[in-house]
Amino acid sequence: MSPLAAQAIGTRRLDLLPLRIEHAEEMAAVLSDPALHTFIGGTPDTPQALRSRYRRISAGSPDPAVSWLNWVIRLRDEACLTGTVQATVSPSGHGAVAEVAWVVGAPWQGRGIATEAARGLVDWLGRQPVHAVVAHIHPAHRASAAVATAAGLTPTDAWQDGEIRWHRIVGR
Repeated sequence: MSPLAAQAIGTRRLDLLPLRIEHAEEMAAVLSDPALHTFIGGTPDTPQALRSRYRRISAGSPDPAVSWLNWVIRLRDEACLTGTVQATVSPSGHGAVAEVAWVVGAPWQGRGIATEAARGLVDWLGRQPVHAVVAHIHPAHRASAAVATAAGLTPTDAWQDGEIRWHRIVGR
């Protein structure tokens, strides 16, 4: 499988834009609420730390068989960034699998932005050489479970690091 590259994805209200190092300053403010780390751990990054992280991510996976795809979520009407979506696409015995994740800043939560972005991402992945989409979600994170459900993923019996594995076949 040749590496995939993030491409701009448009939805009804959103633009999913390939992540750039220049997004770090605005994204540091978007992701500054410590409550965003309740289920994923850690603390909010400073703009400098986020810039460094984005630089590493933008360099791509050290494994040529793995694609790191990252987008910022731009709310078109408000012309601002509101969060991120990401997919790590890896080979498997049945075809490429994309592990996805999303985060929306606290001021924009409850407006369907994560759902719309995740659907847009999963739809885009379904048009790529990807067989399945998976997500790992903390069992107490009801909002994220609702986003996964809306994106067509279903929970499995598999667990990883205290999180439930969600799954959807999308491939051709």
